[in-house]
Amino acid sequence: MARDYSRRSSLFPGLALICVGVLLLLHNYGGYSIGQFLHRWWPLLLIFWGAIKLYERTVASRSGDPGSSRVTAGEVLLVLGLLSLLGVVVAVDYGKEHLPGGNWSSGIGDKFDFPLEAAPKSVPTDARITIRNTRGDISVHSSEEPEIRVSGKKNAKAWNENDAQKLADRASIEIVQNGDGYEIQPSGAGTGDSRLSFDLEVSVPKKSLLTIRNERGDITVSDMATPVTIISGTGDIEVRNTSADVSIDTRKGDVKVSDTKGNVKIAGHGGEVTVTTATGGLTLDGEFFGPITADKVAKGVRFVSQRTDLTLTQLTGHLETSSGNLEISDAPGSLTLRTNRYDISAENIGGKVKIDNRDGNVEVRFSTPPKEDVEITNASAGINLSLPGSSSFDIVADCHSGDINSEFSADSLKKTSTENADSHLEGKYGSGRGPKISLKTSYGSISLRRTSSDMPAPPVLPAPPRPPKAPKT
Repeated sequence: MARDYSRRSSLFPGLALICVGVLLLLHNYGGYSIGQFLHRWWPLLLIFWGAIKLYERTVASRSGDPGSSRVTAGEVLLVLGLLSLLGVVVAVDYGKEHLPGGNWSSGIGDKFDFPLEAAPKSVPTDARITIRNTRGDISVHSSEEPEIRVSGKKNAKAWNENDAQKLADRASIEIVQNGDGYEIQPSGAGTGDSRLSFDLEVSVPKKSLLTIRNERGDITVSDMATPVTIISGTGDIEVRNTSADVSIDTRKGDVKVSDTKGNVKIAGHGGEVTVTTATGGLTLDGEFFGPITADKVAKGVRFVSQRTDLTLTQLTGHLETSSGNLEISDAPGSLTLRTNRYDISAENIGGKVKIDNRDGNVEVRFSTPPKEDVEITNASAGINLSLPGSSSFDIVADCHSGDINSEFSADSLKKTSTENADSHLEGKYGSGRGPKISLKTSYGSISLRRTSSDMPAPPVLPAPPRPPKAPKT
């Protein structure tokens, strides 16, 4: 009598539903970008599917039913359905961010705007002021007067102007005292209606302590003398000409901070980040997918993300990350960097240099002899270090499956190679006591070069004789 083995159900459908459900929860409540996840990590689906099938085949072989581990048509349809669902979510997010009228949650119809103005309110010059808004742009500037002034417009979407007017009449803006602070916020029956938004122009005392909370819309702040805190959902943020710290927490949008006499802290998720001229330091903590640019940040830059951990103690020049490139120039302080898949270019670092990278070339250049240690570790890419010929240093360089090329020649520098195409360079160069240089990479070359100022100048050729002038007629 033949044994009847019951067919085992696959684990894949249940696990796939759990993973997609977790992604959607992170998207709805944590602001996680499903589009970015699919763009970078979609091969994980195939790896996940294949691993489950290998496990099921192993179990099925032991139970005597290897056919139960095959890929079924139902699993294929499930994968296509889940991908379609995620694609719809990504398309809706893209439409909200990029298409005209993309705020689809605000309803349909034409947009009408109506003037908005709140009665001024006297406050202490150092008052604690909070601005709360659901949808709409916020612009804040300082004033020497000890009062809060709010104006702007209410935007309503409806099929006609009469319906828009009725919707706008149900809501307004109020200034209320809450304990020792003051709050500017929408009020009335229509404030929760997604068809209604408020564009606010706010004037506050220059020395007031300002906090802004906005769910959707652009934010602009200028000329404040005390710390500024911004918590934003979706929208671009610009802060300029402030005399104290700036703290920004954003979920989606570009951030620009300029001319700030204080520290700048930016956290969350977003697109492009630009910080120019800060007397304090810049801290970036989160995932920012647009170009990141920093210029003249006196106390340096600290950048932490899933991909990068960067500490730069001073920056008098320029830092930029974009399209797989990370560039740093004119930084008198020390540089510590751990990252991957960046082509790194660092020029004129004044302090210690420690770089750990993989899958991207590293180029470090000094226009003057380095005074601090240099340590560069790379994998699957090359290292290029340029130094003046007047430099003095102790060097140890190791290259696995690659060659070492040096434009510095001295009896004290010894280069060796193995049959496995590994290279090693070690020794001392120069007459003085210099820093230690450690270079290590695999499956890439190491180049040790003299800076262009040390190369011999080309010969100066005599100017060609001028042709004789034609006689006057």
